Amino acid sequence: MVNITETVLRDANQSLIATRMPFSEFEPILKTMDKAGYYSLECWGGATFDSCLRYLNEDPWERLRKIKAACPNTKLQMLLRGQNILGYKHYPDDVVRMFVRKSVENGIDIIRIFDALNDVRNIKVAVDETLKCGAHASGTICYTLSPIHNIESYVKLAKEIEALGVQSICIKDMAGIMSPQEGYELVKALKANVSVPIIVHTHSTTGLGFMTLLKCVEAGADVIDTAISCFSGGTSQPATETMVYALRQLGYEVPVDTNVCKEINDFFKPYRNECLKSGQLNPVVMGTQTDALIYQIPGGMLSNLVAQLTAQNKLDKLDEVLLETPRVREDLGYPPLVTPMSQMVGVQATANVLAGERYKNISKEIKSYLKGEYGKAPGEINKELQKKVLGDEEPYSGRYADTLAPQFEEAKKELGDRATCDEDVLSYIAFPTQAEAFFEKRDAKKKNTFTYTIKKMG
Repeated sequence: MVNITETVLRDANQSLIATRMPFSEFEPILKTMDKAGYYSLECWGGATFDSCLRYLNEDPWERLRKIKAACPNTKLQMLLRGQNILGYKHYPDDVVRMFVRKSVENGIDIIRIFDALNDVRNIKVAVDETLKCGAHASGTICYTLSPIHNIESYVKLAKEIEALGVQSICIKDMAGIMSPQEGYELVKALKANVSVPIIVHTHSTTGLGFMTLLKCVEAGADVIDTAISCFSGGTSQPATETMVYALRQLGYEVPVDTNVCKEINDFFKPYRNECLKSGQLNPVVMGTQTDALIYQIPGGMLSNLVAQLTAQNKLDKLDEVLLETPRVREDLGYPPLVTPMSQMVGVQATANVLAGERYKNISKEIKSYLKGEYGKAPGEINKELQKKVLGDEEPYSGRYADTLAPQFEEAKKELGDRATCDEDVLSYIAFPTQAEAFFEKRDAKKKNTFTYTIKKMG
């Protein structure tokens, strides 16, 4: 049997429209999605939290509760960046544990936990708390290609992740660069060396996605990530309906109702067309980008780069930025390009190109990375770059979170009555500026509603 995780509520819309799909757009179809027979609905985490507060004026926790209420029969899944939670820096352990706990309390069943550097130390606490909360902890291998990444290194990593007690391991191919043969060999090796189910996540960016998923299933993959067809392809995932059709013809059992899938696809088509018309969905991210096999940029990162350069009237510099990206990545010791490393490398590559000089301006995040605050770099860092930032100082080699003081209770006191619950405190810790702006709008709305009610009663 091959199970399907549907990504349209998270990664598909993150990859194609930078996570701008409001809850109101998909609320009417949720009860139908609950009947499709999916293994899980990936609907939270990743960039959804930030986007809710920053762009959509939504409480991400309320969004999750509403999805759960409409989908009681389907497991809800989120993506968690380990010690980074959903932000772009490391948080202390008390915050990580509270975030995991509240995620499960508000409706999450499966937490896919990864670290951008594949540093297992940075997922240990999140995995432990997930298990304590009775949820499914899915440990993650961030897949990338480089002189230091190979089958042996991934098998070693998988064994370390399994030792944490995870119930599954996901191969996360952010940029769609895993070939059918590489996927087959990796899944085969993992199935031979670990005992938990193997999940495969890829993208259609390079055009390899469909073939890679088929070969991974042939090698024994238990679950694959797909997107309903009108939000599939390009920087998104391969199409759900197409994969189900092909797998069934090959003799695999796939417990998904294709009639329900058609209803879901028909529902999302008009919204996809609106996004195309408004420009929110840029046709550039819908095509096949074979150059990604060279620069390894994931879907969400590519759509954000396009948006950033367009906003600065510098879209003509896109090719230069794409060429600069692997150079920056090499200088940083070949980190996988996944959030937050993808954004950090992309921003630095853009800065290098626009300034006309490499590392004339170095972002504070890259400086923190070079200091060892994100974990252990996979490979050797460019010594000249490191010296430019650190001088004679040695980078921190321990688990950086161990140096961080507890933060939750302090933030709770700081917020006072502006926070209505612990979830508000977590929103504030993750994205303070955006959360405070959201709280102000929420309070103003409540005040206006109260005034209107009083006037109506009077």
